[in-house]
Amino acid sequence: MTILCVRFQLPPMYEAALPGLLGLLEEFTPVVEALPPDGALADLRGAERYFGRDAVELASVIRVRALALHGVDCLIGAGPGPMLARMALRDARPGVTRAVPADAVTEFLADKPVAALPGVGTATARTLCEYGLDTLGRVAAAPLSTLQRLVGAKAGRELHERANGVDRGRVVPNGVSRSLAAERPFDLDELDPDRHRRALLSAAEEIGARLRALEKVCRTLTLTVRYADRTSTTRSRTLKEPTAHSGALTRTAYGMYEALGLQRARVRVVVLRAEGLAPAEQASHQLTFDPVDEKVRRIEEVADRARAKFGPRAVMPGTLAA
Repeated sequence: MTILCVRFQLPPMYEAALPGLLGLLEEFTPVVEALPPDGALADLRGAERYFGRDAVELASVIRVRALALHGVDCLIGAGPGPMLARMALRDARPGVTRAVPADAVTEFLADKPVAALPGVGTATARTLCEYGLDTLGRVAAAPLSTLQRLVGAKAGRELHERANGVDRGRVVPNGVSRSLAAERPFDLDELDPDRHRRALLSAAEEIGARLRALEKVCRTLTLTVRYADRTSTTRSRTLKEPTAHSGALTRTAYGMYEALGLQRARVRVVVLRAEGLAPAEQASHQLTFDPVDEKVRRIEEVADRARAKFGPRAVMPGTLAA
């Protein structure tokens, strides 16, 4: 067990704390991959030899330090590879590291539903279940040729390997968040376009606040709308200029939503994702003589200082609409 998958139990909109927590992991190993908004992968092969402790023992030290230094608890999964560590994390509990030893991989995977395997989507899982391949144990036992006929040559080979515990993934150090997402589920399938727009407004303001806290800007905004029948629609739009301005993000989100032309659509979830992140100091901003825009940006600065001092709920979503 050389790979840890760690999920820090951060409050919403506190992603700005993630770099410090990544630094804690980097005290044990330089091979750390950020999994925004609240997680990371860490390769401890060198650390096990250096500290003379196994991954589970090191995970306990990491948990204690996260609590002592940052006041943040965490869930930790450990396995011989990134895929297995991620899957182990789903079974982890606070204070207890879920570990999958290399000699217990087959037993760990055997009874899990096929949809639990990373990379297996809803459509693939449905196809496999129709042929009785509803658990990873049954998929592992199926002939490779059968899987390739069902899901394709390349996908079938990868599925067969993963179901048999072959984990070819690796931890790729990145150190920075490459995207941010805000999800807004509805309590009931929602038909009202006004409620859809209010959810988009709230999501855009959350992303804007998180970007500014991280001193980042984004180049692209992606909107995903999931419907009651479990289908979804995704649209992306490149911004006129990289920005963390909530007003610009909101206008872009509204534009993508209107372009979908939804009529009486039963929406279950809307997800807004900021991509192509870059340092704010490297971004250029087109000067404007619009006093309203400048006023909104000044209000944003005040609201950000209030959030930093009093927490994310200090400014209610929707109060900064441009």
